Amino acid sequence: MRSLRSLAESDRFADVVRVALALTGIVVWCATRGPATAIVPALLGAIACALAETDDAWRGRLRGLAVTLLCFAAAAALVEATIATPLLFALVLGLGTFLLVMLGAASGRYATIATATLILSVYAMIASDAAGDGREVLAILAGAAWYGLLSLLWSVMAPHRAVRHALARLFGSLANLMEARAALFEPVHGLDRHGLAVTFARRNRETVDALAAARGALVDRIGRRQPRGRAAARLAMFFVAQDIHERISSSHYPYDELAAALYHSDVMFRFGRLLRLQAIACRDRADAIRRGAPIASIALPDSALADVRDAIAWHRAHARDDRAVDDALSALLTNMERLQAELGNDGSLRADADNALHDGEPASPREALARIRVRLNRRSMHFRHAVRLTTGMLGGYALVQALHPGHGFWVLLTTLFVCQPSYGATRRRTLQRIAGTTIGLVVGWALLRLLPGGEWRLPVIVAAGAAFFAFRLRRYTAATAVITLFVLLCFDLVGAGYAAIGPRLLDTLLGALVAVAVLHYVLPDWRVRRLDDIVADALLAYARYLQAIATQYVDGRADDLPYRVARRDAHAAQAAVAGNVAELLAEPGHPRERGERGLRLVAELQAGLSHLSTLGAHRQALPAADAATATALAAAIAHGFDALAEHVRAGTSEAPMDGASVADEGADAPDALRLFTAQCRLLTQVHDRIAALPPV
Repeated sequence: MRSLRSLAESDRFADVVRVALALTGIVVWCATRGPATAIVPALLGAIACALAETDDAWRGRLRGLAVTLLCFAAAAALVEATIATPLLFALVLGLGTFLLVMLGAASGRYATIATATLILSVYAMIASDAAGDGREVLAILAGAAWYGLLSLLWSVMAPHRAVRHALARLFGSLANLMEARAALFEPVHGLDRHGLAVTFARRNRETVDALAAARGALVDRIGRRQPRGRAAARLAMFFVAQDIHERISSSHYPYDELAAALYHSDVMFRFGRLLRLQAIACRDRADAIRRGAPIASIALPDSALADVRDAIAWHRAHARDDRAVDDALSALLTNMERLQAELGNDGSLRADADNALHDGEPASPREALARIRVRLNRRSMHFRHAVRLTTGMLGGYALVQALHPGHGFWVLLTTLFVCQPSYGATRRRTLQRIAGTTIGLVVGWALLRLLPGGEWRLPVIVAAGAAFFAFRLRRYTAATAVITLFVLLCFDLVGAGYAAIGPRLLDTLLGALVAVAVLHYVLPDWRVRRLDDIVADALLAYARYLQAIATQYVDGRADDLPYRVARRDAHAAQAAVAGNVAELLAEPGHPRERGERGLRLVAELQAGLSHLSTLGAHRQALPAADAATATALAAAIAHGFDALAEHVRAGTSEAPMDGASVADEGADAPDALRLFTAQCRLLTQVHDRIAALPPV
């Protein structure tokens, strides 16, 4: 029973059931009421519509469905009208591919619909090749409309499921982040803290993605309305998660120096143990949200927090006085206590707080066009990918015409699925696609040999189509295997099962070859060429985040929208650098020093973001004179980051800021001002270490 409950509560279960119902409905209808020849194109239409689906509320899903069906109808009609004229078809294929990829520059929702439209276009080619009677376009659109209607009804009946799963994934990612932070508290000599910092940066990137997904789901369902009931509780949980993220991201003192100062004490061990226990509590909250249980306070490791307090007290009583370490321990303990309180927070919105969320979707078609226009340049990743994919699709079509005109459109489908914006992702997709296709063909051949003919194919087709959506996001090889089996059995329905095995494998190999070739030779977007630009963007975002923090040391703590946007942009910028370096390491021919420099940049930028997060976690109003000191110091460091960004982008050297020049506040200064000054000194050190890295 527990395994069945876990399956039903998984984030993919609803998608799999919905696809299975849609495919079953098509099979039953075509087998009993409609023409049997409509089964294949209708199934392909339903699959394409499912690929265009986003986690919107029913109103947004209705608008998205209307746009999707309109795009599908236009694409299918163009394919039907031009496929018999190769030159005209090539022109439409190239122009349509470029425009649809560039449409994805407007937003993630547009990108999903555009990609699904491209997939449906190739499905229309395949269906036209298989049937050839002119009715396949209507069958494709009917299948897409049927799935869209079923999805719309599903969203009406379960309006908050997507929000629950997004929040559950968010708290799960926070638990992983806590464990990565706890690893840095190991009190041992010779620990590879640089490697652990890179791991933390990778986990932080996953958390940033989870925050963006949860925010998008909440914005779609709440909009500009005042949230009430469950919506208000889940919005409050999202704000709690944001605060937890800021506290977990914080770093109060260099870990190597802290480990050396506390080597003969168990303070660091107890901090790490407390973080791991808090990670367990955070994961428990994720499970409760996923189950839809009422949001309530969860059991917390209070004894572990008391042990930390006792260990710090013993250290202060027996160790030599070190004010910097003592201040760091005090701030760290305060942060842990507040983190503990956030984990126990059952979620409630303050009536006087700014509870607005920033909507990243374009507000109008004009704004969407403006976003696309900005990316119509050679340096834009979207533009370069659009040119590459267009070239790949045209190259694949040329192969189709040269080898077997009018057939072999699986070459285009493979190129479309395999060709990704980065080399590493394309290489992974290529290997997974080839392996999955081979497995699917072998399984399909075995089934056709053991069970020739009969109606057994229909339930297997439905199961394979549903399994594709269960595997496609996390196990692409398995997803490719089951969708290959799905297609092979669909061909067998029209009497071409065995005949499709050899060409299907050949087309997959040719399509993958085309994708790899265009990535190498058409505007190759090696990440080493874009890394400095992305690092510069991160430094600029850090400067804006620091300025937003400094304002709150003057006016007092307020989680208003401008502050949250500045914090989000800083984390997103650092995540972009981490992702960029991960792709860099997978690309061919990069010198070893470039890879090492990339990893150093990830670690240093993560350190800078951690010190900024510390300032954000402890922000509070200072007396006027102290606030003026903090504001001036923040302005100087922000200016330093701005100047460093310009030098990094230009590939020139920048003078160090010299953190030793930041005055050390006296013992009688307020704790908040001493913390602010200490973190600013650490930020200048991060600036200087980045400036000292040699350009490549």
